[in-house]
Amino acid sequence: MESARVSVWLSAWQSGGVGVVSSDMAKVYTVLFIVVVLGIAFAIIRNLEKRREGRRAALLKRRFSAEEREEIGRDFDLYKRLPDDVRDELDGLAHVFIEEKFFEPCGGLEEVTGHMQRVIACQACLLIVRAPHHDYEKLRSILVYPEAYRAPGQHGAEDVRLGESWGTGSVVLSWGSVVGGGRNSHDGHDVVLHEFAHQLDQADGAGDGVPELESRGAYREWAAVFKPAFDVFQQRVDAGERTVIDDYGAENPAEFFAVVTETFYEKPKQLRKRYPALYAQLVKYYGVDPESWH
Repeated sequence: MESARVSVWLSAWQSGGVGVVSSDMAKVYTVLFIVVVLGIAFAIIRNLEKRREGRRAALLKRRFSAEEREEIGRDFDLYKRLPDDVRDELDGLAHVFIEEKFFEPCGGLEEVTGHMQRVIACQACLLIVRAPHHDYEKLRSILVYPEAYRAPGQHGAEDVRLGESWGTGSVVLSWGSVVGGGRNSHDGHDVVLHEFAHQLDQADGAGDGVPELESRGAYREWAAVFKPAFDVFQQRVDAGERTVIDDYGAENPAEFFAVVTETFYEKPKQLRKRYPALYAQLVKYYGVDPESWH
């Protein structure tokens, strides 16, 4: 009788022991499965990144044809004035931009043609041609209207707009304004330069007139230059004085940065004369000196 109880107890213990081992092994297998899946996913992602890097490297070497360059220059006058090495680099960046971004026609526009894409891409990429700290990574789509368009304003009423930039991955442009600003490289107005300066500013999620910079010291230097320049500019606008910077820049620091960027590329000599420290800061940020192009 006693031996029967012992036999039953041993059988139950062995059964329970086997259960415990099976449960532990199941956990081990689960962990191993997760590790393998993550490893495969990492390998796939890394492979895709390498392919993307290779594709980008090939695109960066591409140049527009002589005919395409002539067409771009007709609608983007500054393009014709660029030094050969800068224009070559710009062509490569524009090829990457066109390949990776989605152009969407809006407001009755039937198509964003190849020429339209090239003109917009060249203007947008001019801001990053010598600025390796940014490549519009968050930007996904460019919405293009044929002319100025209406959009809801802050208080419910509709506003007429030439362009706008969203930190969520979109830029909206009026093609009429793109061409109007691009053909005149001396008036200080270029909607593409303006909206893509906002893209640079919005890259860190703030949109406060301070783009992403390389160090704490760079942020301190930026503030030491831009804040007093903005304050002086606002005072001049309030006093009704004419200035080389468009009055719209007095709205807030974000608009000041965007408008000053337009002025920097289109009225560099005047900007340097009136705001030398500001001009020097922009030369440092964008990595180019447009005064030598005009």
